[in-house]
Amino acid sequence: MAKRAPEPEKRQGFFSQMRSLFRFTRDIYGWLPWAQIAILIGGVLIGLILGYLIGGGAVLSLVLWGITGLMLGILGAMFLMTRLSTSAMYQKIDGMPGATGHVLSTSLGRRWQASDTPVGINPKTQEAVYRAIGRGGIVIVGEGTRGRLTRLVNDERQKSQRVANGVPVTVLYVGHGPEDVAIADLAKTIKKIPKTIDKATMAAVIRRIESVSQSLSSLPIPKGIDPTKVRSQRPR
Repeated sequence: MAKRAPEPEKRQGFFSQMRSLFRFTRDIYGWLPWAQIAILIGGVLIGLILGYLIGGGAVLSLVLWGITGLMLGILGAMFLMTRLSTSAMYQKIDGMPGATGHVLSTSLGRRWQASDTPVGINPKTQEAVYRAIGRGGIVIVGEGTRGRLTRLVNDERQKSQRVANGVPVTVLYVGHGPEDVAIADLAKTIKKIPKTIDKATMAAVIRRIESVSQSLSSLPIPKGIDPTKVRSQRPR
């Protein structure tokens, strides 16, 4: 008998996603539930006050404005959770192999092209080098100890300068040193790089670099991180 094809993985529904996001954020910010309850109560109270002032204390006015306040409170509580979830994600992935790739591939927007797969890696230490290309030129990002990344970074910089002559190359290191960039500030730092090339040049640079890039599929490359499933690891 022919084997049955595996059933496609079911996508989480909206409420399931919100529940997972709440639990994930609460692990870092334990006060989140109390803050959300306070926002809900505050929204209802504001609605009742407005209903009393505008409707003269009529029951229907109080009910309608109370419901309006509750809905605004729900939106406020969800907005707070969404904002905190981003900060919680950065705290959880900070220092983990592959964190840089996750940020580059999900947080730079359409004006930059990057992958969660590194362009250079040390298989023993999992220290890696990533690359992003945008209107600001080429950005090389080192993830790990600076001293051990020097050779990988220099190799990638020389290759980029050779293939895209005249295009500015910026080198960043992710970490907590005085000259490093924190993982939470990586995307903002790259987006602030001044535009130096036009869209046509950017597309040409991407094609050139991709044509000479060597495949790293045989190496144990740390892929991007799912921030809802991260686990703490020993610091390098």
